[in-house]
Amino acid sequence: MADSAEAVEADIAANASWARTAKDLFSGAAGGVAQVLLGELTALDIVKVRLQTSSKYPTALSCARSILQNEGPLAFYKGTLTPLIGIGACVSVQFGAFHYARRAFEEQNLKANPTGPAGLSYGQYYLAGAFAGLTNSVLSGPIEHVRIRLQTQPHGANRLYSGPVDCVKKLSSHEGILRGLYRGQVVTLWREAQAYGVWFLTFEYLMARDMERNNVKRSDISSYKVAFYGGLAGEALWIASYPFDVVKSKMQSDGFGKDQTFKSMRDCFAQTWKAEGMRGFWKGIGPTMFRAMPVSAGTFAV
Repeated sequence: MADSAEAVEADIAANASWARTAKDLFSGAAGGVAQVLLGELTALDIVKVRLQTSSKYPTALSCARSILQNEGPLAFYKGTLTPLIGIGACVSVQFGAFHYARRAFEEQNLKANPTGPAGLSYGQYYLAGAFAGLTNSVLSGPIEHVRIRLQTQPHGANRLYSGPVDCVKKLSSHEGILRGLYRGQVVTLWREAQAYGVWFLTFEYLMARDMERNNVKRSDISSYKVAFYGGLAGEALWIASYPFDVVKSKMQSDGFGKDQTFKSMRDCFAQTWKAEGMRGFWKGIGPTMFRAMPVSAGTFAV
């Protein structure tokens, strides 16, 4: 009878775990859709990528003006379809992986100190976020590669790809899926781990400070504060990881074969430093920071 009761309790615990995971995944997917819609409404992502991968635009404003004059207003939304389809899945995976790691740390803390609090340390929040970023990179790497190719290809009759599907086929045909579609994956891993480690850490730190300062429960923090803290976390995310993002964009817009400029992540860092110095790793940071606040705020608010 005792064994039967234990089995029932184990089933209940397992079902609750699956329910929590499903809830985390669904919440993440909703946040991902909000992230894409808010981000694309700013129409700044293509400006960021063009500044990162080209030296012909002195400022973000001149880049935006050039795109508008030469390619028309719809050009600001090149590559939108790919993230709209994929980012919901990406953010779903981020939140699902983060909460999975968070619960694992809580169980570890309880085992180490059964009478103490199970809450995570800030170091553990960073590691849980980094785990979420690494898990997410399996999806975000190729999705962002396709988006960048569509955003940086020549305009008009000289364009290289007719759309996302054509882009995936051609990238995969160059050197296979791993070296073609997944080009820049090593630097993507570095960026995702650092970015989402800082993202979740910053958000949890701000929430914890609010609860401590105002002596309230987490559920009592107002929605506008949650959104504001999420926005600040978005700013911290990009400040902490932007040089990796620049190198990723350069590698994912680079040519193939004899037209390839960068042999590896290390080579891209070295060439960027030699040609542009520290400034080269921060090109496009202005529009990125402007875009980060509403995008990240919307993700956490949803």
